[in-house]
Amino acid sequence: MTDARHGLIITEVRLTPVLVADPPLLNTQGVHQPYTPRLIIEVTTEGGVTGLGETYGDTGYLALAQPLAGALIGRPVTDLNGLPELAAEVCGDPRGATGAGAVDAGGLRGARTAGKLRLSVLSGFEVACLDAWGRATGLPVHALLGGKVRDRVEFSAYLFYRWAEHPGGRGERDDWGAALDPAGVVAQARRFADTYGFTSFKLKGGVFPPDEEIAAVRALAAEFPGQPLRLDPNGAWSVPTSCRVADELADVLEYLEDPTSGTAGMAEVASALRGARPGASGRARLPLATNMCVTTFDEIAEAFARDAVQIVLCDHHYWGGLRNTRELAAICRTFGVGLSMHSNTHLGISLAAMTQVAATVPHLGHACDSHYPWQTEDVLTERIGFRDGRVDVSDAPGLGVTLDRDRLAVLHRRWRADDGGLRDRDDAAAMRHADPGRVTPATPRW
Repeated sequence: MTDARHGLIITEVRLTPVLVADPPLLNTQGVHQPYTPRLIIEVTTEGGVTGLGETYGDTGYLALAQPLAGALIGRPVTDLNGLPELAAEVCGDPRGATGAGAVDAGGLRGARTAGKLRLSVLSGFEVACLDAWGRATGLPVHALLGGKVRDRVEFSAYLFYRWAEHPGGRGERDDWGAALDPAGVVAQARRFADTYGFTSFKLKGGVFPPDEEIAAVRALAAEFPGQPLRLDPNGAWSVPTSCRVADELADVLEYLEDPTSGTAGMAEVASALRGARPGASGRARLPLATNMCVTTFDEIAEAFARDAVQIVLCDHHYWGGLRNTRELAAICRTFGVGLSMHSNTHLGISLAAMTQVAATVPHLGHACDSHYPWQTEDVLTERIGFRDGRVDVSDAPGLGVTLDRDRLAVLHRRWRADDGGLRDRDDAAAMRHADPGRVTPATPRW
């Protein structure tokens, strides 16, 4: 009765898939496609408020989102604990899921299991419900999560090896130019620092042989002495290569992210680093971070018991929403494991959600990742800004952002006009536009 009295019963759910311009950023699987799919979720209540959510827009996610959207009609936005059971009931087993040993080539997020796909869809609906609830009550989302512990959230510059343009001139052009060597990476980092005020830097590796990426990190360390650096090859290296790179860069890296694939491999690397004698500097072992081998609650026990990772890079899309992100944070704090946030290509709704939940986590010990500065398009009336490498936490009701329906319509028309070739992210397929004979490299590559 309380939900009905306050007009919190859901009367309509709108799903709008879009294609968003993406630069030619390189990773171990290939290159980003000219456009990436995202799904915008709108949940409207009897009281006339509409909450916004965002998640992956690939066809496999859309197939799950559609029945869940219909099943939400008539339910209160406050019934967040009922969402997982509802999703399990109406969504069924998603198409496109792989076995536990496979790797999702599009998202580079470890195995693409049925449960993970459902959680990623669920996350967008949970955020939309929280946004609607906050708008209806005049409260920011962070208040619904228990209240903020910081007014600003720090982010890291996300550096990529990249081409100047997509193969064949596809997609939207930008003025960043190519970055294929240490000088190019440093120039990119300098622009990020000067434009957004970032003071920590993460390089997406696994693209070139490790010695070349070691040289790039060393060049960053020389340009930005004493500032936090990270390297993420997305599991592209063997255990011996991972150990060698860790030894080479232990004096300059804040952490090494997913150097090798899987919990077992990460545990081997971590064990070797624990057993290594400190160097002349007396430095401690280099922490390992992950957003690949710990992406669900079921994966925590083995990884923590084996001390395979020392920092978890959470992602509310992976974990099923903002409340699960807080649960993960509590578990990490209990076991003395560090916490930060992972990012995939996203728009402003997701960045706002990241910022709201990050504001509530006490021991967020490392700057968060964000692709947002790379995105030239958005569905908001006003882009979210970075100041001194940080985003201010909004105290406005809900997420504190406003949907621009004209921009949404433009990006949706692009999705409708696509022949299907871009509606599923596939970095390996995008690379074949440049090299038709390319075979997706097996891991480990080196």
